Amino acid sequence: MNLSRIAVVGGVAASTVLILAGTASAHVSVQPQGEAAKGGYATINFKVPNERDDASTIKLEVNFPTDHPLASVMPQPVPGWKIDVTRSKLAKPLDMHGQKINEAVSKVTWTAEGSKNDLGIRPGEFQQFPLSVGQLPEDADQLVFKAIQTYDNKDVVRWIEEQKDGAEEPESPAPVLKLTAATTDEHGSTADDKSGAATADEAKDKNTEAASASSSSDTTARVLGVVGIVIGIAGVAFGVLAGRRRTA
Repeated sequence: MNLSRIAVVGGVAASTVLILAGTASAHVSVQPQGEAAKGGYATINFKVPNERDDASTIKLEVNFPTDHPLASVMPQPVPGWKIDVTRSKLAKPLDMHGQKINEAVSKVTWTAEGSKNDLGIRPGEFQQFPLSVGQLPEDADQLVFKAIQTYDNKDVVRWIEEQKDGAEEPESPAPVLKLTAATTDEHGSTADDKSGAATADEAKDKNTEAASASSSSDTTARVLGVVGIVIGIAGVAFGVLAGRRRTA
């Protein structure tokens, strides 16, 4: 009997730990597709889970870092969402590809559109919001984006707390994009892209070799054709001479 009670209590405790862990990890986050290399460009996704059982997320605001502004920010269309990109004047212009940039994106806002039944991110669901961003800073290891999540019941969750070194994760952590070491390609080409380029070069070489082989085959065929014609003429001439000798 005591063993049964211990088993039940242990099961409840384990379930509680799992539930709390799930709740703690269910926050707005940002991840790159592939890598986000310093000095390059990247495609990043903001993942937004719905933490409410009785409300839908209808708006997401992402504020961009002012200490490392990004001049190029292009959102990918998301069905059912209107996208607004806010740009602000920079105190210090950016130098991008030899040009001075006086403005940078300071905020991107996604607002749900559509019928009430299909509006936004419903309970038990999540949504990803992709962006192409650059040029990433070369003098930073990460970028912090402060996000605000709004529900249709007027609840607002501010994911704006920054992680402190050595401290526990805050209750409402801000999304953090980790940057990797710089690559030689400032546009952030991946190994797959380079492999694809190498494959294309190999294919080009093979096509060149095939064209050369085909040209060589054509030349051989022409030579054999000429030789055949000469042999044919010689045969005809021999036949005529032989006929004349017989007649004589």
